[in-house]
Amino acid sequence: MKHKVTFTEAICILLALLFILGISVIKLGIAPEVPVLFTICLFIFWIKFFHGCSWQSIQDGIKEGIGVAIIPIFIFILIGALISLWIKSGIIPSIMYLGFHLLNGNYFIPSVFLVCTIIGVAIGSGFTTISTIGIALFGIGISMKANPGLVAGAIISGAVFGDKMSPLSDSTNLASAVAESELFAHIKNMLWSTLPAFFCSLLLFTILGHGGAMNAARIETLSHILKSHFMISWWTIIPIIFMVLCAWKKIPAIPTLFLNITISIIIIFIQNPHQSIASLNQIIVNGYVAKTNDAAFNALLSRGGIASMMETVALIISTLSLGGLLMKFNIVQSAMSPLVAKLKTPGSLIIATILSGIGINLLVGEQYLSVILPGRAYKSAYTKLCLSSLALSRVLEDGGSVINYLIPWGVAGAFAASTLGVPVLTFLPFTFFSLFSPIFSIMSGISGIGLKRIHGIMQ
Repeated sequence: MKHKVTFTEAICILLALLFILGISVIKLGIAPEVPVLFTICLFIFWIKFFHGCSWQSIQDGIKEGIGVAIIPIFIFILIGALISLWIKSGIIPSIMYLGFHLLNGNYFIPSVFLVCTIIGVAIGSGFTTISTIGIALFGIGISMKANPGLVAGAIISGAVFGDKMSPLSDSTNLASAVAESELFAHIKNMLWSTLPAFFCSLLLFTILGHGGAMNAARIETLSHILKSHFMISWWTIIPIIFMVLCAWKKIPAIPTLFLNITISIIIIFIQNPHQSIASLNQIIVNGYVAKTNDAAFNALLSRGGIASMMETVALIISTLSLGGLLMKFNIVQSAMSPLVAKLKTPGSLIIATILSGIGINLLVGEQYLSVILPGRAYKSAYTKLCLSSLALSRVLEDGGSVINYLIPWGVAGAFAASTLGVPVLTFLPFTFFSLFSPIFSIMSGISGIGLKRIHGIMQ
């Protein structure tokens, strides 16, 4: 670059990008892929012709941005294959069948939240929770004619809680590592903001979800359809057990997913030894297509496949390309650096960290960077104010990884929307846990309650 980007220039660029994305997605209601590409186009021309950057450096920025998502993209592809196989093998239909007969319609929504919370903690992956148990619970909710946004919000809230509080979670380990805090001490310290957010979410889900009814005749009809078209059996729980065991043994996501895909295929061939390889390949690539006599049910269970993830993958690549450019040319860093020196109180520091995490989620759309960048930028400021690394690691999660599910062009938000078939803006108002987490974190920073200081002094 011919000259360094100033603070004012960086702020103007970021505000312009946010304005374009916000107006396009929220006001005009269009898909985020094209607005993201448009902002990349504008940024490239600005950085090239106003700052004289080389085309090679621009390409390097794009490659560096995409590089952080290679593994998540591959995981998404495997999840797409797994969803279709879990439907074909009867795993998701069996969970739905069980849910029809066990869940109480009056408390279905809070039950969904609690089930996803438990599964999320056990597995340590919000994505896996949403794409497996979440799909089954969503199907039950839609069959009850529940609000799709409310059901999706309960699923995602539970999944995010589990992801946040599990020692097996990538994002939890990342926040702990960036802040240099001990993992289990970090999880324990998060309870100060996580428990209030959890109970407030549970209360709202109970109030809003109370009074639902599971129509007995409709449930009987749906149960009959499931038994007629899928293998409903207790042993379809085997892949779920293997997934939990792999999580507790800390086996990485990729081999865990491959193992589950293999087990699911074996189950399919046990059910039908004459299963065609070509048709199974079609299901893995393009997803399972349900062919029952119930159109609504067909829509619910026609899901999955590698192709179903391609729209999400395209958005991830586009968004992270923009993020890579913003990082490569120090736009985000230039905007954040002057703010750090002006933060003199714990409350202002925590508010700035939360807002920075939310801002990076909005700009970059990647939950890991929303933890890494504020962690690096504010670490010395926390030490200067005698705040423990545990205070920093908690705030990084409260304003970083949990917020990504609320961003239409965010990696997590786009994944949840495509997996459940519900737009982000539809489930955003009901994803209470993600909405409450930063609020209670800020309240802790201002009041000093639960704020961990150096030398273990709790203020």
